[in-house]
Amino acid sequence: MSFFSKSLWSPWQDLTRSHLNRSLLFVALALLLWGFGEGMFFNFVPIYLDQQFLLNKYEIGLVLGAFGFSMAITHIPAGRLADRFGRRPLLIIAWVVGLVSALIMGLAFALPLFLIGLFGYGLTAFVAAPLSSYVTAARGKWPVGTALSLSTATFAMGMVLGPVTGGWIGDHYGMRMSFFVAAVIFVFSNVFILFIERQPIDQHDPAAPPTNLMSNQRFVILMGVLAFAIFSMYLAQPLTPNFLASVRGLSLSETGIIFTTGALGNSLMAILFSRIQPRRGFLVAQALVILFAFFIWRGASLPVFMLGYFLLGGFRAGRPMVMAQARELVHDSQMGVTYGIMETISAVIFVLTPPLAGILFERDPKIVYPLSIGLIAVSILVSYLFSPQKVNHA
Repeated sequence: MSFFSKSLWSPWQDLTRSHLNRSLLFVALALLLWGFGEGMFFNFVPIYLDQQFLLNKYEIGLVLGAFGFSMAITHIPAGRLADRFGRRPLLIIAWVVGLVSALIMGLAFALPLFLIGLFGYGLTAFVAAPLSSYVTAARGKWPVGTALSLSTATFAMGMVLGPVTGGWIGDHYGMRMSFFVAAVIFVFSNVFILFIERQPIDQHDPAAPPTNLMSNQRFVILMGVLAFAIFSMYLAQPLTPNFLASVRGLSLSETGIIFTTGALGNSLMAILFSRIQPRRGFLVAQALVILFAFFIWRGASLPVFMLGYFLLGGFRAGRPMVMAQARELVHDSQMGVTYGIMETISAVIFVLTPPLAGILFERDPKIVYPLSIGLIAVSILVSYLFSPQKVNHA
């Protein structure tokens, strides 16, 4: 067995050899189905806004920025609620809201109603902090990075078939049908999430409260590193579907194949990164996104674009790496709000970046890629210098 195949298989051997919390199994099944459903339509939204509602690239960027805003406003409140009242109720609410939002987008013939569904779906991003803290608390003897990486991998596995299926449906029945099919899949995902167990609420000693997060210097520095890294890595991403469709002339089916390859990369990278020390993994993840930007920028064929999106898996794989670093800097009772702060930082970047990408696209569709490459190179240096040097991730 090769080193590569051993690296992929080892986490799953660990999973089967250890006692698996039954709730993690239901979470995994729910994420698997949710990834499949989301993959059928999510990456196609910029193209749908272009073709169905005739928005220009700058307007699409504004919509995606507003979508990011709908994500950003939820994370910290959700993290605090998870720490105070428990994680399970928030997970169930998010799953139900996602199902309803997908139905609204499918039923929408006018832009305002579609945006209600889209932004409603963005609100479900509040699930990220409670979900991460739920998985962290249920991980047993697993390292934090491994547990979070494998949950990321499960979601990404579901997305492997989603884009190619959504692209095929879009070419044959119209992209609206993808929203309805996704909603049906979301129903089954909702059933699985209902079976997860409640978890006890973490408390701290009132006589010795943990350090306030804003006074935690190492945590604050890590958040600055995270913000710059996310901005650098995300800048080239929002309008790449439009770049592939309008500049490279790819069909929806071809674009779906590329997105499916990207989902496969997300899954495999997450599994591989689960075996890597978090600080080192975060640096490698950023380097992979440089390769994504380069291949999209300079590529001229479908296989090259597929390779670029496969390597973009480093972007998603980097998330549990930096979360694992942050987890070791805070108290158990601050876990939800910590993850909420991190998700909020990411979401704010998702608000600001798409309009900027739209402006750059209107000036020159290609300019965003070399710009992103340069920023990521600087980010790797910043991450190396200022990320926590020693993190116990066991």
